[in-house]
Parts: sequence; structure tokens; C-alpha cells
Amino acid sequence: MTTPSNGSGGDDQSPEHRPDDTSPSEAESSVTDTAAGQRFVLHKPGGDPVRTGRNLPVAIASGCVLGALVFFSVFPRPELFTVITSLAALIGLRELNRAFGGKGVALALAPLAVGGVAMQAGAYFGGPEWLVGITALTAIVCLVWRLRGGAEGFVADASANLFVLVYLPFLLATWLLLIANPEDGQYRLLVFIVVTISSDIGGYFAGIMLGRHKMAPVISPNKTWEGFGGSVVGCAVAGALCVTLLLDGPWWVGVVLGLAVVLAATVGDLIESLFKRDLGVKDMGRFMPGHGGLMDRMDSLLIAGPVVWVVLSLLLP
Repeated sequence: MTTPSNGSGGDDQSPEHRPDDTSPSEAESSVTDTAAGQRFVLHKPGGDPVRTGRNLPVAIASGCVLGALVFFSVFPRPELFTVITSLAALIGLRELNRAFGGKGVALALAPLAVGGVAMQAGAYFGGPEWLVGITALTAIVCLVWRLRGGAEGFVADASANLFVLVYLPFLLATWLLLIANPEDGQYRLLVFIVVTISSDIGGYFAGIMLGRHKMAPVISPNKTWEGFGGSVVGCAVAGALCVTLLLDGPWWVGVVLGLAVVLAATVGDLIESLFKRDLGVKDMGRFMPGHGGLMDRMDSLLIAGPVVWVVLSLLLP
């Protein structure tokens, strides 16, 4: 997931997978900030401070609160998770509408909101068939809705609406397909979240501590291959443990799942980085203290969701 940046505009200054380009003066300034209680600072093995670009205690606290909310909505009554994803769809839609509005692109908010919520319920209670059907109907309504605006900007607006429809509520709904499994759906969702977060954690710390070689300088200049390696290790280990302990499956399925997730999560991170760069925004919002907007935190989870559903459906039917 994309880490809140220090840059301006659309320039991705994410510290995840960041090479060590901190000058001595910057390091001294970082230490001074820590002494003043303004910033928590990690240190490399050699003792040099690492500029993380975020307030880690605040970020961790808000992440734990969100995680607890998800956990306690899943295990007592799994159907309540449809409420969580519906709220996420509405909040994310608000953030995307603000981002697109800066470029003069109009979203069909009413159809996207109603259809997005219906897609969550349809995925959980009706399965993939209902999800596909509701998505198709919502796409049609969005196109019809835009007819009122005439020909000027129609292609741009229609394309943006279809992009938002698939990128946000449709991909979110794949999480409901996971939890809807009658045998172990709650644990499948938990495996998905843990493995995807392990990619973020492994990549984040490996990148800021060891990052040297840039991975995608054109899209996200601060991501490194060392950080990607940390993500691979984190996902493979987490996948093997989670599948074995929570789903009673073979360890190799967990490793395959972890490798699939790390690719999906990395792609999702890069997509979000390029998306924000194109729209000229730094963060999608300020929903979560220490993290940015909700969309800033869901980038890798959105892309990894359908991948996890496919892998588990094929290897652990």
C-alpha cells in the first residue's frame, strides 16, 4: 500500500522501498525532530537514522483500530462485513470523486454509490453471478446517467465512471466472495488480509533499511528491488503459516498464495502511485491519521483480493 508521501503534487515520495538518499543534514534534522517529539525515527544497523516519511506510532494505532473493527465484524456475524465494505466503497468514492474533480471529470455519484453498495450485498448473498449482474447493470446506468451532459467530455467521463466502478466496488466485493465460503470463509478473509499486510510490512522495512536499487523509477522512483525482496519473503512465510494453521492446507499452497499476493500487491501499489501522479494529488484523503486517505491504504488490498479468491478457489476448493 502506498505510504503517505512527503512530496508535492503527484510526485510519489513513498518511503516504502526507499533507497538511502538521506543527506547528513537531513539525518541531523530528523534526529532533532525526534528529540522534540515530532517524529519517531528508525535506525539502520549501522546506527544511521532512517527517514520514514510517516508518524509510525499514529500510523500503527490507526491501523490497529481499523483491524480490530474488521475482526470483530467478521467473526461474530460475517454478514456484517458487507456493511464494512459498503462504507469503504462510499468513502473511497468520495475520495475518487474529489481527485477526478480536480481534472474536470464528473462521476455519476448516485448510480455508483447505489450500485456499489448493492454489489457488496450481491457478492455475499448471491455469489459471483449476482456480482457480475449488478456490476453490468450499474455500468449501463452510469453511461445513461452521463447522457444528460451532452457530447462534451463524454468519453472522459464515461471512462472514469467505468474505471471507478471496477476499481473500487467490484474489487472490494471480491473480499465478500472470500468470506461467503460456507466452510471457512472467515478464515479465508483473515488469510487474505494477513498475507497482503505482510507484503507491505516486509517491503517497507526491507526497503527503508536496505533499499538501493530502484525498481520502477518512471512510475514510483523510491521503490527498490530490496524492498520487493522483503515483500516476497514476508508473503511466502505468512502464506505458508496461515494456510497451514488457519485453513488446514498444505504449506506449498501458502507459498504459491504468498507469491501471487506479492505480485498483485506490488502491481496495486504501482497502479495507485501512477494514478495519483496523473491526477496530481499527494494523498487521496485524510481519513486515517498517519496513513492518508482510505484509498491510499487499500491499493494493494484491492488488487490482491480477486487474486486470493482465484488461488484459494482453485487450490483449496
